[in-house]
Formats: sequence, C-alpha cells, structure tokens
Amino acid sequence: MCSLRHWLCLLLSSTLLLGTAHAATAPPPAAQAMIDALNRATAAVVGVKVTAMEDARSAETLGLRRAGSGVLISQDGLILTIGYLMLEAEQIEVVTQDNRTLPARAVAYDLATGFGLLRPLLPLRNVAVATLGSSRDLQPGEPLMAVTGPQPDDDGDVSMTRLVSRRAFSGSWEYHIESALFTSPPVLASGGNHSGAPLFNQRGELIGIGSLFVSDATNENRRLPGNMFVPVDLLRPILAELQRSGYSAKSRRPWLGITSNDQGGRIQILRVSKESPAELAGLSAGDVVLAVDDAKVATLEAFYKKLWDHAAPDAEIRLTVLQGAEVKTIVLRAQDRMLTLKKPPGI
Repeated sequence: MCSLRHWLCLLLSSTLLLGTAHAATAPPPAAQAMIDALNRATAAVVGVKVTAMEDARSAETLGLRRAGSGVLISQDGLILTIGYLMLEAEQIEVVTQDNRTLPARAVAYDLATGFGLLRPLLPLRNVAVATLGSSRDLQPGEPLMAVTGPQPDDDGDVSMTRLVSRRAFSGSWEYHIESALFTSPPVLASGGNHSGAPLFNQRGELIGIGSLFVSDATNENRRLPGNMFVPVDLLRPILAELQRSGYSAKSRRPWLGITSNDQGGRIQILRVSKESPAELAGLSAGDVVLAVDDAKVATLEAFYKKLWDHAAPDAEIRLTVLQGAEVKTIVLRAQDRMLTLKKPPGI
C-alpha cells in the first residue's frame, strides 16, 4: 500500500486542497488531520478473491477466478464490495493488509444496486471500520481517494482521483441506478483491477464502491478515462434488508437475459445469455428492440423501466423487435434473475 503522506503531498502540491504551490515537509494541522483520517480509511480496505462454480453462467462474462476489493463497514466483520465479484461463488476469500487470507461467506447480492456483502469466517485483526459518508454534497472537481485491496501477489494501492460527474447510469446488462459517481483519472490498480475499490472523501468517509472502468467519464463524447462508482447512499435504506434476506425487494424483477446498448434512439441487442428468456423466445445479437408492451423505447433507461413496471418477475412481456428487415412481435415470459443464479452458501 503506497504512503498516504506521499499521496497527500501530491495533492497539496497540485493545489487541489489548500492552494499551495509546494507541499510542506511538515503538513499543517488541518492537513495532518486529513492524513490521519485517510490512513484510518485505508486500514478498512481488504482484498477479495473469488472462485466461481465450474458451471456458473456468469463465468462466460466474468470468468471463474475473480479478484477485487472490499471495505469493512461494521464491527461484526461485514464487508461491502461490488456484487458481481461474488456471483455464483464456490469459494470466497478475504486478504488482509498483514498478508492473512481468510475464508468468507456471502451475505447478500443486490441486483438492483449492484452491491455485495460478505463476512469472513474467522475474526479480522488490525482492520478498521470505515465510516459511511454521503455523496450528496460532492462537487465536480473535488479530490477523492480510491483504494484497492491487497492480493497474495499485490499490496494494493491508493489512487488520487476527482469527481467528474454524478448522473444516472444504465448498464448494458439490464442494470440502472439513478445516481452514479464518475471519477477521473482512473484507478491505477495492478492489472487494472478496480472492482469493489472503495472511494473516500477528504474526511476519510466511504462514499462509493468501484464498479466499472469507463472510457468517457464526462458523458460528453470525448475521451476521458475514469471509473464509475456506486454511491453508498443507495446502501443505507436497504442494509438491514440485505442482511436479513440476502437481497432487496427491488432485485426481484423481470429479467430477459440480454446485453444491449442504445445509440441513435435504438436499443440494439449485443448478446443473448444461454437458456435465458430472450434466447428461448428467439432473440439474437443484432436484433433491435423498438417497443415494450407497445410503448416505444429509445434508451436503455426507458427500456428497463418499462420492463420493471411489471410487478411479477415472471411476467409476460411483449416486445416489438426489428429482426433484419422484418418487424416482429415477440411474446416471452421473463424470469427472476435471482432464481437463475447458482447460490453460494449463505444467500
């Protein structure tokens, strides 16, 4: 793990924090308090290693072996990470900063937000508990700290980044959140591994969990590499529910099993999952979705929200689809995505 003092000195010298031209050898009291807070924050970060089941459907896109980060959020060992790391896991391990590797179990996977929760089977030592913050008052350009957890062959790292934008985000995998955090420069983790990396504000408070690398953090069609973080504001209302049920109620919704994008007012299917409702109904890559239940959709957000208007996860969905030069009406029965996943012990 790189030195927080070095990281903060870089921040000070770039005038992002205190407007000084050069960082002092001995930081002023305010800067020292910040160093202490950020040191406590990094002490809450762990590495996460996952081996998925051999026949896991998610292995096609995520692989069988996955590595990322997590952050301790309660004294009883509860660790927050990004959920896709844990999908259909056969084995989960936590790697601490003192080079201990501990077995862990899944506590929750929340499809709606993307969060995952896990808990080591053995007591954690020398790991701090992160303070949950909020992203509501963040301003564009504000300096932030992203931390990647250790792995057996990697000590993890600390990256300086800044908030670029905060906006709704629609993922190609039937995922949408109303407020995501976009930062740049991107997390410089070994091997580019940013999955589950916690994001902290200048007070050392946890404000987000790393999800994706993005080529344009601004959403202005210009190249500015960065990361998308899921804000912890989405965790607070559902944390108790996740620990109780293993998921939130909003995760039980219709799922088609497609990967798609929206360009020029068209929803184009890029990939269809094996044995999914979409495949069973005859949809394939290259098809264009024009309408859901006769309501035209031009963006992923509109497409997903129309699907999720159905209260029952296994609802009958009517799609108007352009296949080649032919417009077709395809009726399919959606599935509950949570029921299609192989469940690790504990969920």
